[in-house]
Amino acid sequence: MRTPDHARRRFMGFFAGAGLGATLAPGILWARMQDAGTQHVTLNMVTAALELAGLDLSEAERTALVEGANRNLEDFRQIREVSIPAEVSLPLYFSPVVPGVPIDRAERPFRLSTVPTLQRPANLEDTAFWPVRHLAELVRTRQVSSRELTEMYLARARRYNPLLNNVVTFMDEDGLADAKRADAEIEAGRYRGALHGIPWGAKDIISAKGHPTTWGAAQFRDQVFDHDASVVELLRDAGAVLIAKVSTGELAGGDQWFGGQTKNPWNPAVGSDGSSAGSASATAAGCIAFGIGTETSGSILSPSARCGVTGLRPTFGRVSRFGCMTVSWTLDRLGPICRYAEDAAIVMRAIAKPDGRDISVTELPFNWDAQFDIKTLRVGIVQASFDAITNPSAKRNAQAALDLLRSLGVERFIPVAMPNLPSVLTGYPAITAAVSVERTAFFDEYYRAGRMKDVHGGNFADGWLFSAPGYLQQQRGRMMMMAELAKATSGVDVYLMGSNNTGVVEHSAPGPETETQHAFAMANLAGYPAINLPNGFADNGSPTNMVIVGHPYREMEVIALAKAYQDRAGFHKRAPRLDVRPITTRSRGIVG
Repeated sequence: MRTPDHARRRFMGFFAGAGLGATLAPGILWARMQDAGTQHVTLNMVTAALELAGLDLSEAERTALVEGANRNLEDFRQIREVSIPAEVSLPLYFSPVVPGVPIDRAERPFRLSTVPTLQRPANLEDTAFWPVRHLAELVRTRQVSSRELTEMYLARARRYNPLLNNVVTFMDEDGLADAKRADAEIEAGRYRGALHGIPWGAKDIISAKGHPTTWGAAQFRDQVFDHDASVVELLRDAGAVLIAKVSTGELAGGDQWFGGQTKNPWNPAVGSDGSSAGSASATAAGCIAFGIGTETSGSILSPSARCGVTGLRPTFGRVSRFGCMTVSWTLDRLGPICRYAEDAAIVMRAIAKPDGRDISVTELPFNWDAQFDIKTLRVGIVQASFDAITNPSAKRNAQAALDLLRSLGVERFIPVAMPNLPSVLTGYPAITAAVSVERTAFFDEYYRAGRMKDVHGGNFADGWLFSAPGYLQQQRGRMMMMAELAKATSGVDVYLMGSNNTGVVEHSAPGPETETQHAFAMANLAGYPAINLPNGFADNGSPTNMVIVGHPYREMEVIALAKAYQDRAGFHKRAPRLDVRPITTRSRGIVG
């Protein structure tokens, strides 16, 4: 039996699709239809709704609107009888490129850094925090087998999961089988590259065939897909070994999932933040060599900042999202969470390519040259974001990072001022609008099947109250903002953003967006690549961070500057002490 609430959602969905004026119009029409006991729209209903929406149409126009509305209502009923699989995306896609922005289409040799001669330590677990680049050398030179690495990381993940709660599903059997295969191939001289035999973890909105993909929600904890996500296939092709589905916040929102809260290894008293919580926490804790996360509005950068790891949010359209839960078709991105910037380049080399499934993915080559000269970069600075840092230790570390970059040859920082446009077009309200509509569309069938009860991660039905013309106007405003952002940043190759992060959970009163939030939101809306990297530690022992943002499809410059900084600063080499409980305010909480 269809409930009134079910009918309400159906008609809201229809009228949002028909674009009938303000958000009150669907409710008024629904109420009138309920009062009349009819499944059709009448002229009186439309007239009342239009009056509330502030629209003045002639009787002829209103009559035509009624006829069209009833036709569309019937069409919409029929559309909703068709089951659309979760992996089917829109036939339209967002592009981060605006007219006049140059795109580098040349493919160049992929050059990794030269690593020093490495010796296997007596205790293999000492390598748990090594960069992928160094682990790869141990595997390539056969000083360590993939099986040994896999067993070591699985053991650590099981040991620390009671403390950190960052693994949903352990994949021992599949992982060890893949490791055995990798060892046989390497022994036979068929070495595939720097990811061959390297264990990793997938955020649990990424499907792995035959294993639960829970989306972090209790109602989906038994959900199993019969296909792998493209990123899983591509990493398997590169020889990487998937050993765990790591936690994600419920339906990709925050760090709370049906198993509890995922914790920050530097201070298990607090969460790891952001929906790629498990990828960041497990990487920071040395439980996987790297993780794959996803970002809609900060879910790679934010947990990477909290957990003191290096997270790359690629350009929109770099990596296929096939096989992943959708939050927003025009915002979602997949990217690597690692300990070292060059590791991100290694992972991107494997996954940044078309798969024939996600039409948003470009055929532009992903280039990396470890010898890239950062002295040639024009480095911008969003001074407002650095001025907004209030924590003394975060401010001190931010200034020290700028001084270090100057010592590396960044001769001067070029001021970058963000476009002065209304936040409804450029800030988090614009992100919210896109997410509301697109997320509601993705979860529509799940709502109708009664699977969205007791969702804690937000209102997944609010998109029904957003009109189709309103959504399109918001996207047009987004395009206008992107053109202005491209102009504002045209004089630099990359730009730096400061952060007030010290690992402390802050609860501030709602208010206007800060300039820092405004700048982060614009880069996100525009689909720009960005990388988070630790730049020191606060007095409470938690990592602090900064973010480097680049132009579309220019990840190399972003990664190169991050790598140069890390090679000199070395903060990525420090590891949290997991043999103790939550750190005190004075404990550094670090070793090595």
